Amino acid sequence: MTLSIEDQNKLDAFWSYCVKNQYFNIGYPESADFNYTNLERFMRFSINNCGDWSEYCNYLLNSFDFEKEVMAYFAQLFKIPFEKSWGYVTNGGTEGNMFGCYLGREIFPDGTLYYSKDTHYSVAKIVKLLRIKSRLVESLPNGEVDYDDLIKKITMDKEQHPIIFANIGTTVRGAIDDIALIQQRLKDAGFKREDYYLHADAALSGMILPFVDDPQGFTFADGIDSIGVSGHKMIGSPIPCGIVVAKKANVDRISVEIDYISGHDKTITGSRNGHTPMMMWEAIRSHSHADWKRRITHSLNMAQYAVSRLQEAGINAWCNKNSITVVFPCPSEAVWKKHCLATSGEVAHLITTAHHLDTSKIDALIDDVIADSVMNAA
Repeated sequence: MTLSIEDQNKLDAFWSYCVKNQYFNIGYPESADFNYTNLERFMRFSINNCGDWSEYCNYLLNSFDFEKEVMAYFAQLFKIPFEKSWGYVTNGGTEGNMFGCYLGREIFPDGTLYYSKDTHYSVAKIVKLLRIKSRLVESLPNGEVDYDDLIKKITMDKEQHPIIFANIGTTVRGAIDDIALIQQRLKDAGFKREDYYLHADAALSGMILPFVDDPQGFTFADGIDSIGVSGHKMIGSPIPCGIVVAKKANVDRISVEIDYISGHDKTITGSRNGHTPMMMWEAIRSHSHADWKRRITHSLNMAQYAVSRLQEAGINAWCNKNSITVVFPCPSEAVWKKHCLATSGEVAHLITTAHHLDTSKIDALIDDVIADSVMNAA
């Protein structure tokens, strides 16, 4: 069977649209400079990673061998012994966050999930889906959780086993919660480390902090229990995906034997994309630590360039430490729509992901923001 001429024309038109807009993205965290042509031949196969990559699965067309190497890489990156970790390639950051919250709820069924106002919108969905008690915590002006308000609400709730949702790079301001301070404040409030669960949402910054000279704490060595990172953000992928890593001892508590596939399942979904683990595998195998460091350094330098240009024009622009998210006052609707900026209340941001090889798109945006500011001031 073949497509009609009309349908083929529709596909061709969409191809042209994609080519034209491939590098449009300056308001959202997506790296568009990936190249997985080496994997195109595998698109003819129904590769399904149903179940646990560490076990036998009766569905033979899986990419478990590749997924295992991906998980070994991220276990090392996030400083947990591979044999003491377990995780998988997810459909995206939201699934990774849900997995972390799910583990926290299973360990502390009556615990309350605490998350800040700057947390990604998906957490509100996760709360409903998991039917977990939750508390919204205030944020500091830079986007970090308000540590005083966090402890205040935990104390007010008389919560014995809080589940803490920490941001390692907030959606709008790129803020990184202080993992050490959270733990110290909990200790000061009388909590032992085994009394609470700590999940880290590192969707964007999880592939930034390992490659900077002075990273904030965010790894298992720093005290977290689980972490999620996106694959389509700093790494880059044509299909949204992510990676979640947790402590194996905690994951084993949710393992279920599935006779249909002759294996165990510990994941949120049943059938899982078998192609994205191969993409993540190729990305990590084709980039050295030095390659990633150069990539991240370039992105950070571009962010500082944008901050400097905007500040020189009298615009209150800033970014958090080790962040590629540049925050500034929200321009007119015409400007933010033209450049596809993400906005939230009175602020907007631009994100200098690695496909911005030069300053041309950044300059075009900044020129419009400056002109817009002058016009509004007149």
